[in-house]
Amino acid sequence: MKMSRTEAREKIMVILYQIDFYIKNNIEYKLEDVFNENLEIDNKYVKDIVNGVLNNIDKIDSTISKYLENWDLNRLGKTDKAILRLATYEMLYYDTPNIVVINEAIELAKKYSDDKVVKVINAVLDKIRDNEEVNE
Repeated sequence: MKMSRTEAREKIMVILYQIDFYIKNNIEYKLEDVFNENLEIDNKYVKDIVNGVLNNIDKIDSTISKYLENWDLNRLGKTDKAILRLATYEMLYYDTPNIVVINEAIELAKKYSDDKVVKVINAVLDKIRDNEEVNE
């Protein structure tokens, strides 16, 4: 059964959340095990995005932090960070159209975050789109 990109992004968010939790709590993990726990079938897109986020986490977090007004990345919940990291990575390094990335991130945020954070995520992603070297 093939997974839609929307479903894949939700899996990516969960995986990034889980990894963030492990790192913050000094819990050892194997990335392959995290993939296996969350994916019924192997999915190249999910693995590419998760690996891309993890390999570029410092630049991604720095970019997000630059556009967070009156917020701090550590103040955001793990779910919110995962959504922002996923979307920022896709905008900076992947070939998905920015409008799709932003819309998908907003939909995830509406489902998993509160309204105030949805607005923050939307504002940050709009600023990244408008001010960074993003793939169009």
